[in-house]
Amino acid sequence: QVQLVESGGGLVQAGDSLTLSCAVSGRTLRQDALAWFRRVSETEREFVAGISWVDGHPLLTDALEGRFSISRDNRNNMLYLKMNDLKPEDTAVYYCAARNSMVVVTSASNYAYWGQGTQLTVSS
Repeated sequence: QVQLVESGGGLVQAGDSLTLSCAVSGRTLRQDALAWFRRVSETEREFVAGISWVDGHPLLTDALEGRFSISRDNRNNMLYLKMNDLKPEDTAVYYCAARNSMVVVTSASNYAYWGQGTQLTVSS
């Protein structure tokens, strides 16, 4: 089992930068992939960025590349999402997720473990 706890959300202004954190606990991560999603509707979670835990290879959604970046700290079992030049349309609940494969995929249904989410609100 993997437990994920997000933090770092809040209310910011357009143009600001913010970093979300995800604390990972439970079993030791090895051949796993972690990702950030954001909720875009009651039923849909949109892929934001993912990273392979073992080699750190990242994948970002095209629309956010250049503003967002993902990183991980293997020693401290932390995942991060750094967001620059935030826009009101970035407002969402952001989730940290993990799957039992080192391959990052963009479909939420492929991730078995989820955090509770952290709210980001960007005011114009």
